[in-house]
Amino acid sequence: MSRYERWNGILELLSQEGRLSVEEAAQALDVSTATIRRDFDQLAQQQMLMRTRGGAVAQSVSYDLPLRYKTARHADEKQRIAAAAAELVAPGAVVGMNGGTTTSELARALATRATPESGLTIVTNALNIAAELTVRQHVKIVVTGGVARPQSYELIGPLASGVLEQVTLDVAFLGVDGIDADLGASAHHEGEAGVNHLLISRAEHVVAVADSSKVGKRAFSRICPIGEIDTLVTDDRLTDDLAARLTDAGVKVVRA
Repeated sequence: MSRYERWNGILELLSQEGRLSVEEAAQALDVSTATIRRDFDQLAQQQMLMRTRGGAVAQSVSYDLPLRYKTARHADEKQRIAAAAAELVAPGAVVGMNGGTTTSELARALATRATPESGLTIVTNALNIAAELTVRQHVKIVVTGGVARPQSYELIGPLASGVLEQVTLDVAFLGVDGIDADLGASAHHEGEAGVNHLLISRAEHVVAVADSSKVGKRAFSRICPIGEIDTLVTDDRLTDDLAARLTDAGVKVVRA
């Protein structure tokens, strides 16, 4: 298990329990208590948790983990979602996408499908997606302006509107922190939510991509009402009840 995988596991446990002892973490992750103590100390330095005598307690920031800590969460599901979502993109399409682990997987899936005859244009506010796809020969990358947010590598703020107001997208893929039949799509950070809404407003078709753990959940800031989302691509763990509620709200649900 890598260091980031351990840190991800620790933060996941803290988000569920709120408090964690060194011994509990060591047993859950099958590592030594000395390793856990070092991990606790390093995470505390990054203000990802608060150190206590013999353990740690959660900080509020733990619920909005940096992107590098999220990569191991529901990895198989996200790869299946990405593959299914990529099938929705026509050759030569202009595609918009925001940041996140699921959209990053989708960007990789789309890049492997691009050919000289059917190249893609991808418009994104995610620095990691832009950096990874810039070297792909048959993918044209357009990056919004904005101020980089370290948690997600997304560019946010009013500078993003200068680019987004000038483009038209065939399809926009929206990664979310929560999607609910009543509230709609939401994000932890209001700056991300604002840019994400502007991004999808430029698209003919809007597709939310989210693993089932995010369905029926609500985050701090609303991106858009449910009526602005045409399709949700999720995994096969989504319950029939939640799928039915979204379908009744006018969203086509694809379970990968």
